[in-house]
Amino acid sequence: MSTPFHILFLGDIVSTPGRTALKTHLPTLREKHGLTAVIANGENAANNGKGLTGQDAQEIFNAGVDLITLGDHTFDQKGFDDYLAQNTMQNPRIIRPANYPTGTVGRGHTIIERGGKRIAVINLQGRVFMRQLIDCPFRLSTELQKDYKLTENCDAIIVDIHAEATSEKCNMAYWWDGKASLVVGTHTHIPTSDTHIQPGGTAFQCDAGMCGDYNSSLGVTHASAMPSFTSANRYKFEQATGEATLSGVIVTIGENGLATAVKPLRVGGALQPTE
Repeated sequence: MSTPFHILFLGDIVSTPGRTALKTHLPTLREKHGLTAVIANGENAANNGKGLTGQDAQEIFNAGVDLITLGDHTFDQKGFDDYLAQNTMQNPRIIRPANYPTGTVGRGHTIIERGGKRIAVINLQGRVFMRQLIDCPFRLSTELQKDYKLTENCDAIIVDIHAEATSEKCNMAYWWDGKASLVVGTHTHIPTSDTHIQPGGTAFQCDAGMCGDYNSSLGVTHASAMPSFTSANRYKFEQATGEATLSGVIVTIGENGLATAVKPLRVGGALQPTE
């Protein structure tokens, strides 16, 4: 009988505070929880909070993250498409939403091996209230479920559903129940309190939250965000610079690849800690 193992999924890393919090807390968390792998969404990790650069990605990897997922800001940084293409030719450690149109640079799913475990990671993007015209994540999920099967070609399957609507995330979790270890939402930056294991054995949390400064408007200063609500004038968001909270989910995975336990994680910054 194989020993259960633990995976940490971290929500959207936001700008400098989020990257700093990773370096501050992640080494201790890896040791304390005996983490086999750490996966994080990095689509807001650039200094301006939009997209990712190669330098940001390397900083995140150096802090102890094994794989980065992305979202609707994937290509917001100039030149990142070239970096992603180069990363894809090697063993990809950065993936973008799999349901982007055929021909889009990069990959949307992969398997990493850590601690003797084969961990499949799938990145999807929702369509409700989102700006891009993309393929249906549910139909694609049905195809991916033929490619990735627990206990056959992978020991765990982690699905990042980067979406705005909670209903879409909940239904994606249902779509994968019994077929994935964890389905977790990203994008809305606020950690939800619905962490649980579904009837089929797949853990779920509607949003992992952000790794960012919560004394802010989703990572940007209130002063720069307010004009977008109170006037029709032009405005420019400014990134908050306070101490970040690391927000995420730790899932424990049994020998059948399904979840045996799941719990939220919050460390540092303004939010009440779980540690």
